Amino acid sequence: MEDEAPIAHGGALDEARRRYPLAPEPWIDLSTGINPVAYPLPVIPPEAWTRLPFKHEEWELRRVAAVRYGAADAESVAAAPGTQALIQIIPRLFRRSRVAVLGLTYAEHGIAWKRDGHEVSEVERLDETTTADVVVVVNPNNPTGRVIPASSLARKAEALADRGGLLLVDEAFMDVLDPSASVIRALPPATIVLRSFGKMYGLAGLRLGFAVANGVMAARLRGLLGPWAVSGPAIAIGQVALSDDLWLAQARWRLSLGAQRLDTVLVGAGCEILGGTPLFRLVAHPFAQEIGDTLAHYGVLVRRFSCARTWLRFSIPGTEAAWLRLREALAASLHFEVV
Repeated sequence: MEDEAPIAHGGALDEARRRYPLAPEPWIDLSTGINPVAYPLPVIPPEAWTRLPFKHEEWELRRVAAVRYGAADAESVAAAPGTQALIQIIPRLFRRSRVAVLGLTYAEHGIAWKRDGHEVSEVERLDETTTADVVVVVNPNNPTGRVIPASSLARKAEALADRGGLLLVDEAFMDVLDPSASVIRALPPATIVLRSFGKMYGLAGLRLGFAVANGVMAARLRGLLGPWAVSGPAIAIGQVALSDDLWLAQARWRLSLGAQRLDTVLVGAGCEILGGTPLFRLVAHPFAQEIGDTLAHYGVLVRRFSCARTWLRFSIPGTEAAWLRLREALAASLHFEVV
């Protein structure tokens, strides 16, 4: 098999430093859609580092995740070292299929299904998936923030179940929305839902994610992941963080205010808000590539798109210093004062 071309992702600070060696440090990374205010790390028992996790500890993590996400029970949850691992193994569970990915979206989904020999197409609307065996929906979508109602996804899942298909819903950014937007609480048939821990909790380096499905499918996923798929420290942190209702409510409130503030800054800079979530905003500007380049010279990294060159995606700055440098960089890139 030929080597695959690398996929551009947010967070590539090493590459940014190579391309812009004179940019000020520390860089401000607004390219990822990760909460800039991370969950405060709890005390981690020393044995979490020195021994393999016990089965009951991993089960307790799955139980806490089931409560947080509204799943039926721990047996309907698979814990993984990040949702990326799940994206890559799920296609192995199915015979060669016709896969429809609702796009434009996170490119790793289509790549993973193609890698395992499936026939993949990208469609713009859910009603264009009538001939597909597998339908992949990122909800809310990355990068546009589009949200497909849970009722619409349930109807699609029922139609797929009737012909032995699958609905895969990636809810990586769902934590910032009302829980009713998720399909987990009334999980449709033939459905796997992915949830990311690192994005909302600001701990992407921990590598923790979950799949929610019926008990048989969740068990198959756990079997593919193998024993000790999640590290002891990740289990310990995940149990505490996912149980913390107050922190999550405060984080949602803070991110909502940050998104409103960012919209004001970006509109003042002449950008058109296309969509997003409280974790990131997608904008259009005719000189988006030039703006992205100037921001990088100021040590501000944002997400650019080779397939949509007038688009930029910004995550929420986490400090007043970051807000100030963003405003200065935007003003420099556009040659007028940003409101």
